[in-house]
Amino acid sequence: MKIGILGGTFNPVHIGHLILAEEAREKLGLEKIFFVPANLPPHKENGDIAAASLRLKMLKLAVKGNKYFNVSDAEVKRQGRSYTIDTIKEFKDKYLQDELYFIIGSDLLKYLEEWKDLAEINKMVKFIAATRPGYPLEKIPSYIQTLGIRAVDISGFEVRRCIKEDKSFRYLVPEAVFNFINTKGLYK
Repeated sequence: MKIGILGGTFNPVHIGHLILAEEAREKLGLEKIFFVPANLPPHKENGDIAAASLRLKMLKLAVKGNKYFNVSDAEVKRQGRSYTIDTIKEFKDKYLQDELYFIIGSDLLKYLEEWKDLAEINKMVKFIAATRPGYPLEKIPSYIQTLGIRAVDISGFEVRRCIKEDKSFRYLVPEAVFNFINTKGLYK
């Protein structure tokens, strides 16, 4: 089986994440995609990040009804800082015979050399970098396969800014996530 892994902060999950996952699934012939929210991302300050349990819940709401999409709580359960190598090892142990595709947005390429145990990660997965508006696919390491996807210029930062400024973010996130954010009063 070909399994995609899409990690991230998902603060909050938005339609750009879902479009990326759906296009990657179709173009790569993936049978499953796991969204893996970071507990504490190592590369971000945690002041503006919703609790991991809330981001996990939003992801579950966002993917409900898509038989190819799953949400993994591996990093949330593990607690502490979330490192890709630990997550990939867990997936490799669980899906021994399967091909794992680790999907990142092109915005993360500039940080790749800072990742913990990158060489070991490369031995366990096929690395896929998907295009993201404003982050051209340049200086790509040879071990990374590129994937052109529909340009959707949405970010979690933009969604949070809209909420703080009391502007509409209704169609930037799935409806269930929109309702959850409003009910919980997140990102105000």
